[in-house]
Amino acid sequence: MMPNLEAGMEAPTFRLQDQEGRERTLEEFRGRYLVLYIYPKDFTSGCTREAEAFRDRYADFRARGAEVLGLSSDSVESHAKFAAKLGLPFSLLSDPERTVIDAYGALREKLSYGKRRLGVVRSTFLIDPAGRIVRAWTNVRVDGHVERVLETLDAHVSSSGEAK
Repeated sequence: MMPNLEAGMEAPTFRLQDQEGRERTLEEFRGRYLVLYIYPKDFTSGCTREAEAFRDRYADFRARGAEVLGLSSDSVESHAKFAAKLGLPFSLLSDPERTVIDAYGALREKLSYGKRRLGVVRSTFLIDPAGRIVRAWTNVRVDGHVERVLETLDAHVSSSGEAK
């Protein structure tokens, strides 16, 4: 289990397939903001609500020069079905070995029905155009979260003097 990422730290690199089987890397997003949200499982109620919230505000992120990516340990095939069902305009990355999830500190010990096990903790990372963490959210509660990410993005863009 990796340590928590904090503001100013370099974002861990990745090379993963999306729901269409395309290889995606952190490097392809250099020069623009990236919102990477990590979630436990396709088709669960909380993860569906979170994906829908990012979908519904996707145009707002793009208007600010940011891209959104979802990431879970589900298969490419599961992501394809999930993205199609919800009409997601952004990519979902498949990390079946959970190595990238772990690198971002989102693989944690959880207590479930009295047993300890490793599980994915809902987390979001705002990454700047240089590939550094602007803000990390862990143990995310879905309601209102997307709005908080947008507010943080707005504040960072304003303070850095970058054009929207």
